[in-house]
Amino acid sequence: MGLIARIIAIVAGLAGGTVFSQAPEFAQQYRQRIGGAIDELRVIVEDFNTQAAEHHLDRQQALNAYAQSSDDFLRDRGVSMQSTISRYETLLSQQLHLSTAAPVAKPFVLLGNADDVVFANTWRDFVPGLPVSFAGLVWGSIGFVGGSVVAALTGLGARRIVGRRKGVHQAN
Repeated sequence: MGLIARIIAIVAGLAGGTVFSQAPEFAQQYRQRIGGAIDELRVIVEDFNTQAAEHHLDRQQALNAYAQSSDDFLRDRGVSMQSTISRYETLLSQQLHLSTAAPVAKPFVLLGNADDVVFANTWRDFVPGLPVSFAGLVWGSIGFVGGSVVAALTGLGARRIVGRRKGVHQAN
C-alpha cells in the first residue's frame, strides 16, 4: 500500500471513528428529549384521567364516551386523545429500554424503535460530544497545548531531578 493510500485510509478511519463515536451522544440527547416529551404528555394524560375520574369514569370509559358521541368534533377529540395516550405509553416504554440498555447498546435500541418527531428534533439540535464544532476544536486545542506544556514541564523537572541524583551518586 502506497503512502497516499495509507494517508487516505487513516483519514477515512479517523472520519468514520469521529462520526460513529457520536452515536452514544446522540442516544443520550434523544433520551433527554424523550424525558421532556414524557413530562409534557404526562400532564395531559393525568389531566384527562383526573377529569374522567371526576365523572366516575376510567380512562377507557371516557375514551368510549368520546367515540360514541354524535358530535364529529368530540369523536375526533377522542381519537386525538387516544393517540396522545398511545404516544405517551410508547415513549415511556422507549425510555425504559434506553435506561436499562448497556451504554454501548443504546444507539441500537434507539434505532430499533425511535419516535419520528423526537428523532427529527434531536437530529436538528444535535451537538456532537467530541470537539468537532469550531468552539470544541478551539477548546480542545487549548487543552492539548496546555496539557503538552504541563507534560513538557513535568518531564523537564523530572529530568533535572534524575540528573541531580545521578550526579550525587556519581560523586559518592
